[in-house]
Amino acid sequence: MQTPMTHQDQLQILTVPHPVLRKKAERITEADYKTVSQILPSMFSSMYQAQGIGLAAPQVGISLRFFVIDLMRDDTADPRIFINPEIISFSEEINSHREGCLSIPDQFEEVTRPAAIKVRFQDEKFNLQELEADGLLATCIQHELDHLDGILFIDHISKLKRDMIMKKMQKRKKLLSSSAA
Repeated sequence: MQTPMTHQDQLQILTVPHPVLRKKAERITEADYKTVSQILPSMFSSMYQAQGIGLAAPQVGISLRFFVIDLMRDDTADPRIFINPEIISFSEEINSHREGCLSIPDQFEEVTRPAAIKVRFQDEKFNLQELEADGLLATCIQHELDHLDGILFIDHISKLKRDMIMKKMQKRKKLLSSSAA
């Protein structure tokens, strides 16, 4: 598997409408462990550089089922790794958070999701774990897990709002490509 590196070991974060963002990521097997272990530091580095709180592998062009999160509560690092995650239960209670995405820069909308979840995943040592999460952590896990299934936060909002965001993104892409020329 080839990783899209830039200088300084930063990964390029893909933006919509890149096709990898809409593809369902492959489950990680034992054969992928070494590659995943090697890419994790760059995932965190790229996420911090972009001032994000979560980054899924498809966002950097890697179609494998893993993501990293660090909510940086009280300015304290709390890096978390989720490999082959699956939500095994949802609360009936729902919550709305203003969500944004590194793959849809500078766009934010209210998204409603289950308020609490229980997730099963493998950690960085590939040991099976379960975690109950609520609040921002639950929202972030659901957002990043959506990326692994080719779903973006804009898929959870009205078609009108989604179309407006996509028009802004097309305009942004044109501006970036004309300024790079």
